[in-house]
Amino acid sequence: MKYMLLKTYGPAANCDTPITEWTPEEIQAHLDFQRALGAELAKNGELVDAQGLAGPEDARLVSSDGRSAPVITDGPFPETKEFLAGYWIVDVDSPERALQIAAQASAAPGPGGQPIGERIEVRAVMGVPATDQ
Repeated sequence: MKYMLLKTYGPAANCDTPITEWTPEEIQAHLDFQRALGAELAKNGELVDAQGLAGPEDARLVSSDGRSAPVITDGPFPETKEFLAGYWIVDVDSPERALQIAAQASAAPGPGGQPIGERIEVRAVMGVPATDQ
């Protein structure tokens, strides 16, 4: 069963300090944690993909009616207080295992090495229904 675990950047349960205000050592510890989690999941054969995403200042919103030129809006989007910071796609034996991984990711270290308690959204990856041929 595949699940996508979505990491949102914004105030977390135990940390409302923006990462831009963390010390270089705190940022490094956080990144080291993310790499170690990815390595553990890969070793277990559970990791499909994991990526960090650029911030909203590099984001673009695109909409189209399919007939005329698309409308493209550049970031940054000042109204954005939270944004998608990254994701993991895992292939696990049960929904409970996906939730365990999300809990582990939520406890990533922040300022002072304390677990930040960020919210990780867990969503099943839907398969494409078979078509009759």
